[in-house]
Amino acid sequence: MDYKLMAKEILEHIGGAENVANMTHCATRLRLTLKDISKADDEAVKGINGVINVVNKAGQYQLLIGTEVPKLYDEFENLVKGTSNSNFEEKNTDSSESIISKIFSSVSAIFAPLLPALAGSGILRGLLILCVQLGWISEDSGTYSILFVTSMSVFYFLPVLLAFTSARRFGASPYISALIGAALIHPDFIALIGNAGNGATTEFFGMPVVLMNYNSTVVPIILSIWAFSYLYKFLDKKVPENLKLVIIPLVSLAIMVPLTVIIIGPLGVYSGELVANGVNWLIERSGILTGIIVGGGWSVLVSLGIHWAVNPIMINNISMHGFDYIVPFTFACNFAVMGTTIGVYLKAKNSQLRSFAMTGFITIALSAIIEATLFGLLVKNKKLFLAQIIGGAAGGAYLGLMQVVANSFVFGSVITLPAFVGDNPNNFIQAIIGLLISMMVSAILAYSFTSRDERLA
Repeated sequence: MDYKLMAKEILEHIGGAENVANMTHCATRLRLTLKDISKADDEAVKGINGVINVVNKAGQYQLLIGTEVPKLYDEFENLVKGTSNSNFEEKNTDSSESIISKIFSSVSAIFAPLLPALAGSGILRGLLILCVQLGWISEDSGTYSILFVTSMSVFYFLPVLLAFTSARRFGASPYISALIGAALIHPDFIALIGNAGNGATTEFFGMPVVLMNYNSTVVPIILSIWAFSYLYKFLDKKVPENLKLVIIPLVSLAIMVPLTVIIIGPLGVYSGELVANGVNWLIERSGILTGIIVGGGWSVLVSLGIHWAVNPIMINNISMHGFDYIVPFTFACNFAVMGTTIGVYLKAKNSQLRSFAMTGFITIALSAIIEATLFGLLVKNKKLFLAQIIGGAAGGAYLGLMQVVANSFVFGSVITLPAFVGDNPNNFIQAIIGLLISMMVSAILAYSFTSRDERLA
């Protein structure tokens, strides 16, 4: 695939670089904020080789590309910035983009680069637990220690990683931002907490400081780098060029680290815990209802491109508590989509439709990417979409009833099933049962809703 040519063609059909107010990408989509949406030719963009679908939702012009979207984004970014007469970030940050769109764009841009690391670490952690339970690896061995550290490092150093990606999104220095994140998990800082845990106190020039353990936290560092971006841009404008090398990092660190540990950090920890605890409380009190809503409705959120708003909650739960209730419901959705493709494949006679269904099944089973099947089949056939929603809701209800949890943040596929392996073997068994329910229900309904002469729309 020639991604440079693809980026050039996209730019031509959306009104050119001057019409791009903001750009980012997630795991499968190029997400654009256009100044004038009327300049975009949807049909022409859809006709570009490599573009699976176009979705205009939540203030974003989203192009579904697939897992190779980072390669397209790099080429697209080069074209947009290369054809701008001034700095793109400076020119376009304050656009007419809505608050909701900015939030979704920011969440996508911050977390998308970390997904491979999170997914790989999560699967490794699940496989390590499985090996211990089977007696293949001893917890007292050096092998276990090395693999355990490998699988957990992404969570321990999450503030540093998020600081870097947040800085790229908000327009601050990624390296100074990473230092701010690193300061929060420095051993000497953690030693101040001692055995008291979160809530211990110290002082900074006479001001009281409530200490928190920022290992594996999500919200505090994102808020901190967002605030830092304003300080950084101010300093970048005011400090003379020959003094920037020293003054900007000095002032940035001297202000932002104390500000974070005194105000922003505790606020972020408590607010993040409040949201996560609220979601977990709802699941624990009404697991079946929550499973029905999330398991059945997740594909709708994906189709609108707004599912990213929920991902930070799941990541926060995993990093803070070691488990999450929502991830299993997203699995139920994905396995329901696979079930739908099975039903279509078994019923339809059209070779093109059967081939598309089988390709969709294999893609989801191996990569957890449902967008191609979602837009290529389900969105175009409302009955099949309904079959998938019902299947996801049925499986989600069972998972919620049995309070199945995931021990890693991963996307739902066959190869990510180790996410359900934990100290309680019954959790994995119940997860498999719930996912089979999703698949079987949606497969049966899809088979019933599909006619023999059905064709790919």
